[in-house]
Amino acid sequence: MKLSFPLFVMSCLYGFSSSNVQVEAGTPSSLRADLLGIIGNNPSGHLDSTIIDEFSTKLKAFAEIPDVDSSDIIFAIGASVFGVDITPAKVQSESDGNPVEEDTPVIVDFAFMKEFMKDVFLEYGCTEDQAEISSDVLIEADKRGIDSHGLGRLKPIYCDRIDKGILWTDKPITILKETETTALVDGNLGLGLHIGPYCMNLAIEKAKKYGVGFVAVKNSTHYGIAGYYASMAADAGCVGLCGTNARPSIAPTFGVEPMLGTNPLCFGIPSDDSFPFVIDCATSVNQRGKIEKYAREGVDTPRGAVIDNDGIERTDTEGILRDMVLGKCALTPVGGAGDKMGGYKGYGWATTVELLCTAFQSGPFGDDICGIDRSTGAPKPMPLGHFFLAINIESLCPLDTFKENTGNLLKALRQSMKSPKGPGRIWTAGEMENDARTARTAQGGMKVPKVLQQNMIDLRDTHPGLKEKYQTFPFE
Repeated sequence: MKLSFPLFVMSCLYGFSSSNVQVEAGTPSSLRADLLGIIGNNPSGHLDSTIIDEFSTKLKAFAEIPDVDSSDIIFAIGASVFGVDITPAKVQSESDGNPVEEDTPVIVDFAFMKEFMKDVFLEYGCTEDQAEISSDVLIEADKRGIDSHGLGRLKPIYCDRIDKGILWTDKPITILKETETTALVDGNLGLGLHIGPYCMNLAIEKAKKYGVGFVAVKNSTHYGIAGYYASMAADAGCVGLCGTNARPSIAPTFGVEPMLGTNPLCFGIPSDDSFPFVIDCATSVNQRGKIEKYAREGVDTPRGAVIDNDGIERTDTEGILRDMVLGKCALTPVGGAGDKMGGYKGYGWATTVELLCTAFQSGPFGDDICGIDRSTGAPKPMPLGHFFLAINIESLCPLDTFKENTGNLLKALRQSMKSPKGPGRIWTAGEMENDARTARTAQGGMKVPKVLQQNMIDLRDTHPGLKEKYQTFPFE
């Protein structure tokens, strides 16, 4: 049995159990299917008080289910589209007779947070080395202000996938083929947060000996921020380049079906500034998180960022959120839909990343890395591909000369004429992340919102080792 296209794409993107798959009434799967049915069958339901009430009742029942995933997209849709702000934490608070607290983030020291994340990985069976590097990749994202890829990914992307049996912590890293300057590596569906640093280190070692090192990877998993690996190369006196594919969400230029991942392409270049030039960007105009932000702000999505199955460039933010869940919308590549603003350029870059992540590796793409079994709706592994390139600068010119030349250009860009309608400042890539690091260090660490506090509590309460060590968190 195969799911219809919209339902299949929805399952690929968000992991739901389709109504075509038999589910027991009253279970999380059936309630979630009911909620998705309300969304799909009522395009203007957010304007109908009866539909809103029905959605609210079912969402509250869904939130009351023990161990329901608080990061489920259903809750974000409830808040952004239907104006129904219900989360498992709020429902639990109400049922206890306690007032619902405002979502006031608490600042937690970086060292504490890194140690907690490391201990979580140890609880899940990682070695000391795996846990140390994996937690470092995540905390670096939070230090740089990239909150979507730090603590916020710990439970839903790594822990939950380990729990579901589609990601493993005890798998070896295998070098399948190697020369002085290249290597083909099999991650064996282990932790991408460990595979990524291993492979970039290997590329750097080769570059230091032979001038250049290139490593292609197969059967890896989500590896965190690409900027971490480009920064590794830059810190080692190399130019770094890396990329990864991801589950399909971008439609080709003049197409409407999600075929390519958001496929970030990342460069790291040393400079005599206090931070390297690091450009780490998806090859899509926007990601779903940005569209959710537009919904919270009550503004339209910029035209060209999203295209639906009818080929219409959508701007109705709430409708986009609904239809993305139903598989009726796709993200567009950098440059937008069509070719008027050069959308074919972003499409070409997204395809380039996909090729470098699959062609060397004979790796899967599209439906095969969507994370859902088409016939059952059950989760399945997402075998991703990566690539890492390091170029040793000293093989071509003195490192200090290269850094000075880089710094001179970047400073000239920052000092160039400012737009009178702009913020009065020009940034170069990596500068905003450096600003975030400085500001967050000065404030004493990172802000941890309620939803992530609850994730930490859930992890602690389900693992005896964590419960013994972390009897009280800084926010409790």
